[in-house]
Amino acid sequence: MTAVPKVDTSFPGAGCLLCLAAASMMNNSLTDHIRTLPPEGLDTLKQEIAQAITKKGATAVVIAEQINVDDLPRSSGSAPNTAPRDHSSFKQKYQIDKLLVINVSYVGVERAYSAYVPTTDPKGALRGTGYLLDLSSNTYEWYLPVAVIKGAEGNWDEPPKFPGVTNAYFQALEQGKETFLTPFK
Repeated sequence: MTAVPKVDTSFPGAGCLLCLAAASMMNNSLTDHIRTLPPEGLDTLKQEIAQAITKKGATAVVIAEQINVDDLPRSSGSAPNTAPRDHSSFKQKYQIDKLLVINVSYVGVERAYSAYVPTTDPKGALRGTGYLLDLSSNTYEWYLPVAVIKGAEGNWDEPPKFPGVTNAYFQALEQGKETFLTPFK
């Protein structure tokens, strides 16, 4: 599993620096609150997936270290389904034939903008990918993009704890975690 990013807010659509500054200022108290929330349950995801794989009769080796895909060398293969980074070093290091990678790329709250104008209410969000590689060929055997967006039920603008958005955030985490886990059940 890759490192889980820090919980934060993002404002897609606020593309220019001035637009982004305005969006950040308008959502300052929301951002301060969201940054205090934990990425609950994501720290145990790889163990839960390993348990599910083991229940199906396969052998699973949990790699304790965090995988930094960007630090891996570029792949030299050009065959279809070849991963852009060469993961083959894990084969020798851990005595494994296949590598399952869970990459959570974003966790937090998103609020869409059109320049300076918000176009949506804040929503809990989790984005990432899961993929299984054959380490002999560095090719994908399975690939799953995950994008979970959950809106708040009722009023979201209730500072300082923002209960509606906070609940949506935790729902997005739970649904995202379940999306990664379901193929192995």
